[in-house]
Amino acid sequence: MFTEFITAEEVEALNFASFEGTISIIAKEGEAFDRAIEYLRAQRFLGFDTETKPVFQPNTPRSGTALLQLSGETEAFLFRLNTLGLPKQLADILADPAITKIGAAVHDDIRGLQRYREFTPSRFIDLQQFAVDYGIQEKSVRKMSAIILKMKVSKTQQLSNWEATSLSEAQMHYAATDAYVCLKMYKTLLGSQRVNKNI
Repeated sequence: MFTEFITAEEVEALNFASFEGTISIIAKEGEAFDRAIEYLRAQRFLGFDTETKPVFQPNTPRSGTALLQLSGETEAFLFRLNTLGLPKQLADILADPAITKIGAAVHDDIRGLQRYREFTPSRFIDLQQFAVDYGIQEKSVRKMSAIILKMKVSKTQQLSNWEATSLSEAQMHYAATDAYVCLKMYKTLLGSQRVNKNI
């Protein structure tokens, strides 16, 4: 059984979650892109997230989705959409009903991706909704991770520039970890008892 809520103080007492696998940045099509697609197609479950350059000035148009993160157990790929766009092979993974994509508040993320290329999303799991079946009422990835994994997620890079010429090591690690913890939370929940057994 999981707790419904967790305090900020309880979250702070936990160790940081960290993706320890290989992180690859994909900024253009080519050999690295093809290898990423091959790896992702072979997965049954993928952690999913996106990042957008923050806007701090009022009345400034919102930036488009800059980064798409997809993570398996051993590798995470960061697709720089502001230079790559959304190639069909990548959109096909997002539309593949055989691959479960797990994220949080996925609707807005999907809508941002569809501005690059139209696709029909398939087999997306929104942890904000899924976790309710296990009695969890928290909605943020940070607090859900604390409840489910007993680990906290760092948010220090969340408002950094995701359209920078090159991403920092801290940005790469943050982006990969955010997608990876969604995958880990989902798998942990699948192995746990639901509050509502009829669902």
